[in-house]
Amino acid sequence: MTIQDVISEVKLELTGDVLELEIEDETIALVVKKALRELQRYWDESSFINVPYKSCIDLKELQLDSCSIVKVYRLTGMGNSDDATNSLTMDPLYAQQWMVFSNAGTMYNVQDYVLNYAAWNTLMQVRNTMSTDMAFREDKHNHKLYINNNMSSPGFISIEFIPKLQKVDDIQSDYWQDILIRMCVALTKITLGRIRTRFTQSNALWSQDGEKLLEEGNTDLKELREVLRANSNLVYPID
Repeated sequence: MTIQDVISEVKLELTGDVLELEIEDETIALVVKKALRELQRYWDESSFINVPYKSCIDLKELQLDSCSIVKVYRLTGMGNSDDATNSLTMDPLYAQQWMVFSNAGTMYNVQDYVLNYAAWNTLMQVRNTMSTDMAFREDKHNHKLYINNNMSSPGFISIEFIPKLQKVDDIQSDYWQDILIRMCVALTKITLGRIRTRFTQSNALWSQDGEKLLEEGNTDLKELREVLRANSNLVYPID
């Protein structure tokens, strides 16, 4: 979807492709940009980027225009190895499978073997539902990402982040495209309502629908904001 698609949707909603709007497409495009800025607060579609590990990463060098960093994951082990389990660095949870539930090498009979195997199998199930991401702190003013690692450093890491909405093309999912169009329609109703109620007519054979349009726009926008608040993902940082 492009910005022209959104403008066409807004004009179709407000005119039925019969009437003419008193505002130009450029004005509606400004309304779309305003809607994108507000939608940024609720947008929770994350992206990933894989980079070599550093304790301090310059986000400008990565050209990472993010709204907020969500998580940082270990991707590979030390050096250029593609397999973290074959290097000196491994996930702490992986290491625990040989330490926490075992009998420290006292498997003298079948019973001990079965108990150790059961403990190992249980931990493998736990590992399938758990992950240990890395601690980090983002410096938004200087565009730096500081990562705290108390073990041997991994070779590569994966950064999960919420990208900034710069243009309509950045939104790919049908759900958020629908939300964007609904917000643009509501904001355009408010804009048109304020224009049509700027002056009042007396002794006229007809009257503008500015007040009604303004009321509809405010109501639609209020309901949409309430829906977004109720369904917002509070796990992600607030920008």
